[in-house]
Amino acid sequence: MQENNVEKLNVNQDLTLDFPVPTFEEWKDQVVKDLKGVPYEKKLITKTYEGIDLNPIYVKQDLEGIEHLENTPGFISYVRGGTASGYVSNGWNIAQSYSYADAEEFNNAIINDLKRGQNAVYMKFDSATDLGLDSDYAAPDKVGDKGLSISAIQSFKRALKDYNFAQNPIFIETGFSSLSILFLLNGLLEENKIDKKLLKGSLEADPISYLAVNGELPISFDSILEEQKTVTEWCFNNLPNVKTLAVNGKEYHNAGANAVQELAFAVSSAVEIINYLLEKGLKINQITNQFKFNYGVGTFYFMEVAKLRAHKIIWTKILNEFGYTGEIEHNLHAETSKYFETVFDPYVNMLRTTTEAFSAVIGGVNSLTTNPFDNSIGLPNDFSRRIARNTQLILDEESNLSRIIDPAGGSFYVEKLTDQVAKEAWKLFQEIENNGGMLKSLQNGFVQNQIQKVVDERKKNLAKRKDVLVGTNMYVNPKEEILKGNKINKEEFFKKRSEYLQKYRTSGNNEKHSNIINKLNDLLKENSKEIVEVGTKAVLEGATIGEITKVLRSSAGEKIAVEKIPQSRLSQIFEDLRNKSISISKNIGEKPKVFLMNMGSVKQHKGRADFSRGFFEVASFDVVYPNGFENAESAVNALKESNSKAAVICSTDDTYPVLVPQIMEKIKSENLNVKVVLAGYPKEQIEEHKKNGIHDFIYLGCDVLQVLDKMLNEYKN
Repeated sequence: MQENNVEKLNVNQDLTLDFPVPTFEEWKDQVVKDLKGVPYEKKLITKTYEGIDLNPIYVKQDLEGIEHLENTPGFISYVRGGTASGYVSNGWNIAQSYSYADAEEFNNAIINDLKRGQNAVYMKFDSATDLGLDSDYAAPDKVGDKGLSISAIQSFKRALKDYNFAQNPIFIETGFSSLSILFLLNGLLEENKIDKKLLKGSLEADPISYLAVNGELPISFDSILEEQKTVTEWCFNNLPNVKTLAVNGKEYHNAGANAVQELAFAVSSAVEIINYLLEKGLKINQITNQFKFNYGVGTFYFMEVAKLRAHKIIWTKILNEFGYTGEIEHNLHAETSKYFETVFDPYVNMLRTTTEAFSAVIGGVNSLTTNPFDNSIGLPNDFSRRIARNTQLILDEESNLSRIIDPAGGSFYVEKLTDQVAKEAWKLFQEIENNGGMLKSLQNGFVQNQIQKVVDERKKNLAKRKDVLVGTNMYVNPKEEILKGNKINKEEFFKKRSEYLQKYRTSGNNEKHSNIINKLNDLLKENSKEIVEVGTKAVLEGATIGEITKVLRSSAGEKIAVEKIPQSRLSQIFEDLRNKSISISKNIGEKPKVFLMNMGSVKQHKGRADFSRGFFEVASFDVVYPNGFENAESAVNALKESNSKAAVICSTDDTYPVLVPQIMEKIKSENLNVKVVLAGYPKEQIEEHKKNGIHDFIYLGCDVLQVLDKMLNEYKN
């Protein structure tokens, strides 16, 4: 018997005869039967903000007609990576960003972090520095508001004291123009005798995204591009490993744009800049590899992977259209999303950052910034910076993501989605070009309208909890202690900077200082190529950014203005709600209270009672959750004892026609000033319940934000 079994097992068998592989159509037919009348498209097709429908399953046939599938890493479209060996030979840069205003504080943070696994730094400035204003001549609210306050070479040197430029790349975000910052950087390099060819990083200026976010450029676009031409040409010859042309897609992402929009707006901006610089006499080979694209990465993991891969397809295609035939460097940087950060339950931001960083690495970025979890609350501390930094170190050294080349390549889902995102972004890019380009599309409101449509849809879905932000509109921690962030004392800091600069101006050789400024002015009139050298000498002699900017832009044309695209966080609408509740709590001495009138057995009320508790905890209500009541009288008596001003009846639809009139009648007889809500939405009973005095209805799909705001207003009144 045993031998016969062995013989049978040794026979070559075709298991597909016993277990035939179903076709996609057979699988779908079975699914349709299982859905029992619910439309397949409604239940299993996922709609996205990008207008792309996601299938529940992907098969080989989905890849038919996709052109990039035959591409290998480092070739053709570069969709599978910029180099043949991917991260194996050259990992991504862990490039953390800092918002400290003080140069010494900035320096202490970066030197500390570079000793602990980080290998690059993102430097960004306050609004005054971006505008080319000295701190004492700027509006106080623009000094130290979002980054370093730098007005001259001394503070720049303090910020970068002991920085190893040969070992660690430095990415410098300079607003709409980087010419004056180039003077500072070059002065620092020359003073310290640093080999300029060893310096890696970027001097990033993006006038288009600056215009979009701030609503205006202080000088003409043409003048800005003239400055950027000078920077790009000089760096091409003197700082070969420093990129000078930034495109900040992240600004559109952090305004709520979808992945297709962010990608299209980014490449459209790049094309606009290329056209301007070509007109100003630069060659395409001087421009192409000076670009650095900065994208935001959100919580939709696969969409973000597809977006970053699709960028390479589109950018390669665009450069081919410009006739560029050399090797393409895809300089991609990603920063974890600020749009999806939350102030309440901020530790959840660590988890969001992890998935966002994961998608960025799988998407093939060259450098990555993971924001600290308390980024939206205040200035990060050592702990939050360490967690953010270690997130990348774990992905690299524990998850070994740097030891595999394009792990997403070949996935039916990812490859199909990459192709779809690329095609949709290309369509939008063409629409922008037909509209006159990115600058024109900002001026006529096309870009703003596109983003606003998505933002409105996002807010609507968040309000109805179709979209979930854990700890904000769902799964709220009712015992949460609000995390207080570190804040800069802006008034004190402004005073400190102003006093320092006034002393600084009187400490140098005024005659020498004036002579060099006059020479810079003369060179500008001659459109001389010596501007960078003379500007560098000027800052070394003590000229401030404000003084240099005044010379550079003495005839820079009229400013340009558009409707600004506000940077926001999706969670703010619910945070405003929670803050309103906290304000009411302070006024009345306790949290707003809601009493659950749980009717009948546990089976009868528990589902809706649990739902109601989670619903009201979103607005920081104190939820009283009693055992089930056998009748209306006992429920109302308990309600009366609780001193609650709001109540929720929790039971089943078939019991409501009897229970609701009894409960409402009892409440009226007791003269209780209570707003009563019904858990559920029995359509045929709604009007009758309203007549009986039901204030509102809560159910899956209702507008949570609207209902809770209305209840808080009642409590407030």
